Amino acid sequence: MVSDGNSTTIGSYSFPFGEQPDERTRTWPLVESLWNVPILLAFYLLMVLYGPKWTARNKPLQLRVPLFCHSLAMALLNAHICLELFISSRTLDYSFGCQPCLVSYSPHEMRIAAALWWFYISKILEFADTAFFILRHKWKQLSFLHVYHHSTMLILCWVFVKWKPTGSTFVPAMMNSFVHIIMYGYYALSVLGPRIQPYLWWKRYLTGLQLLQFTIGLVWAAQLVIRGCEYGTWISLSGGAYMVPFLFLFGRFYAQNYKVSADTKKAM
Repeated sequence: MVSDGNSTTIGSYSFPFGEQPDERTRTWPLVESLWNVPILLAFYLLMVLYGPKWTARNKPLQLRVPLFCHSLAMALLNAHICLELFISSRTLDYSFGCQPCLVSYSPHEMRIAAALWWFYISKILEFADTAFFILRHKWKQLSFLHVYHHSTMLILCWVFVKWKPTGSTFVPAMMNSFVHIIMYGYYALSVLGPRIQPYLWWKRYLTGLQLLQFTIGLVWAAQLVIRGCEYGTWISLSGGAYMVPFLFLFGRFYAQNYKVSADTKKAM
């Protein structure tokens, strides 16, 4: 085991125990302090724990207009993030396979960093999804998968923007923001009333797209580690490992919800 003051190396693998945060994003809002994430997570988990108890005393709210506006705004924000990452990464001729994170203040490098900061902020704004479930008494949707997903994505995105706000980080962020354009587009359409429902038959394929995202993410992270990409072994390993429980949880959700539906149709 070797330590150079910036990171700790075990064999050929480096871990960020002493690595300095990226100086470009270090002082950006909700990035610098180590207390940002614990405080936000505590607020979120308290909402999940006590919110249903408080709202159960009252009738469920419809909230169609706020839900539509939030979903549309999130779809547009993710479209902005995805477009910024795509344009800037293509302009800089970034490699999809392996792109080291270099401290550069060039305009397009900073556009990538800014897009990834907004990507992190979007994960905080997504807490509103949970609040809508609670206020509308959608207890079934307030599942372990939902809470785990929102809690852990906040942590991962904070790590990205604090230590690796450019480089290969653009790949999973661009992929995730693309999926969220479609996902929030579906949410916005779903609250427009029963006349729209017949046109939302593609919901199951949205879950399939999420599973494809996690599969690609796992394979992509594995190839970063195998080829020894200078992007950072520690974050590649963490990102790859993070995909595994999502593949299991979303796969189980898909099987429980859509296999049962298919079997019911066959029985009829």
